[in-house]
Amino acid sequence: MPEFRNTYAGNPLDRVAAERRDEEWIRARLEDPTSRVLALHRLTAPLVERDGALRLVWSPISELAWRNPGSEPALLGVQDGGGARFAIDVSETDEPDIALEMPEDAAYRDLREAAGVLDADDAGIAAQARSLIDWHARHRHCAVCGERTEAVQGGIYRKCVDCPAEHFPRTDPVVITVVHDGGRCLLGRQAGWPAGMFSALAGFIDHGESIEDAVRREVREEAGIEVREIRYHSSQPWPFPASLMIGCLAEAETSNINMDEFEMDDVQWFTRAEILEALDGPAASIVGDPARGGALALPGPTAIAHTLVRAWADSAP
Repeated sequence: MPEFRNTYAGNPLDRVAAERRDEEWIRARLEDPTSRVLALHRLTAPLVERDGALRLVWSPISELAWRNPGSEPALLGVQDGGGARFAIDVSETDEPDIALEMPEDAAYRDLREAAGVLDADDAGIAAQARSLIDWHARHRHCAVCGERTEAVQGGIYRKCVDCPAEHFPRTDPVVITVVHDGGRCLLGRQAGWPAGMFSALAGFIDHGESIEDAVRREVREEAGIEVREIRYHSSQPWPFPASLMIGCLAEAETSNINMDEFEMDDVQWFTRAEILEALDGPAASIVGDPARGGALALPGPTAIAHTLVRAWADSAP
């Protein structure tokens, strides 16, 4: 049975931490005919349908000849049995598909929208590329002195051209938790979400805070519920722009909801029967209790919230 992994996890590339320290090695990869480049246009990637799944479109590295100094290729890693894989930002190009001679049936697609039918390995690579390209675009200048920065070691970090400062890509850790009391689970919704959409409670980990502390705080802040027995389930890279979703399950110690109306539009308890019907119903939704506003909709399978809710719902003794 294949190992379970959340969408965007399981990136198959070797990130070659040792080799990328050698600038000559990187230059050789840029001239290697087996190397390939993934173009991102305004953070969308070129995809093509093959064998019922969407696949990334890789271009020969030689086609980087048209690039300019403002769009440095970033080394993603090395494919097992293949060459180096780079990503490059072509957002300033009006017709990037022509510049890279893409297949006629390829098109730039938003990663979030395509995730459900994107090849699993490609989804992991695309997540890395999207987050890295977005980070480079946001860090052209030094946060210490304001001078220009330049990419180092194939783009794994940037350094200031004037002061000693070095700037590394950051991942923002987020706890996302399904709270339960045995027969019910606690879900919330934010204003602006589709009607009836509920999800697991989530929030960024604060400075000097453990995962467990963050779970307790976020659940208390958003729902007024105290929790215990916090258990890690799994994690998911979330490249919008660069978060790591840390999925947990927690047992409720209290049951009376005292919702933070500034952060949340609604927080409710749902029975296991309601959740299972919602998970298995058409478009992951059901017609629920009219007193709750009608249909209950849950996040789709590409979100770790779906995985966590499913894990709890299927755990009945």
